[in-house]
Amino acid sequence: MKAVVLTGPGPVENLQVREVPDPAVPPGWVRIRVEAFGLNRSELHTRLGLADGVTFPRVPGIEASGVVDDPNGTDLAERQQVVTMMGGMGRTFDGGYAQYTVVPREQVIPFRSALPWATIGAVPETLQTAYGSLTVGLDLRPGQTLLIRGGTSSVGLAAAALARDLGAMVLATTRRPERLDAMGADHPLIDDGDVAGQVRKLFPDGVDAALELVGTPTLPDTLRATRVHGTVCFTGMLSNEWLVRDFYPIGYLPRGVRLSAYGGESDDLPAEVLQRYLDRIAAGEVSLGPVHRYAIDDIRQAHTDLEQGTKVGKLVGLPWVAR
Repeated sequence: MKAVVLTGPGPVENLQVREVPDPAVPPGWVRIRVEAFGLNRSELHTRLGLADGVTFPRVPGIEASGVVDDPNGTDLAERQQVVTMMGGMGRTFDGGYAQYTVVPREQVIPFRSALPWATIGAVPETLQTAYGSLTVGLDLRPGQTLLIRGGTSSVGLAAAALARDLGAMVLATTRRPERLDAMGADHPLIDDGDVAGQVRKLFPDGVDAALELVGTPTLPDTLRATRVHGTVCFTGMLSNEWLVRDFYPIGYLPRGVRLSAYGGESDDLPAEVLQRYLDRIAAGEVSLGPVHRYAIDDIRQAHTDLEQGTKVGKLVGLPWVAR
């Protein structure tokens, strides 16, 4: 099969498209023919040497969408449409940047959809992260106000769509004025470093909930934008910074503001939620944002675009599509 092999941490040149043997299938695992794989900041962290526990060479990719190629005695059927994500994919074992991937059965979610594979490939990890952040991390309720810090990221766009679908009012930030209309927010904001000041001009008491997708550099300002008894969920690290040095809670956290975090796995995305949103996307009732397609041979360009943030929306690789 054709696969992307990361030879070691470093520049995009360390991503090499190679012909490698089809992966064997251990007991309790299944082989998936990958029709599409999403690109994520996690894989950028792996390539830059910022991820722990990775051995090289490694096929990256923390998610994949496709069909079951070898069910290997499990309850899945051959040609069943499935998605898979997380669980060590692309780090402790080879991931989704390939024409076939082998994963544990328990992290495979079946579905049915006539959507194009590129559209489906943009959904699993993005939906899981956005859905889990809003439900587990924030317990967001209809009628509440939500601030999304990093609103033009794929997760930010998905979170805005899901939050508005839930009945929340969405504020979202971007550093680029030309992207203000792309976020699907009720109140799009330019991130000038003082988002809290802008938020409190709109809502003097602060927002009910905030989703931090940029990282620790903007977290203090996001906390200041949140009301007493409101919650901030730390989910993303677009800045590649996730540690708070010399953390003193009383000095760092505004009085009465709650800080949570979310990092999910495949079992945090219920099959019925995946199916419901695929159906709603197909019906034109909801959109998780733009999708940018890349042939597997163009993986270096895709990673360059991912690293530089030149695209709004989700980047998706198509391993069976010629350049």
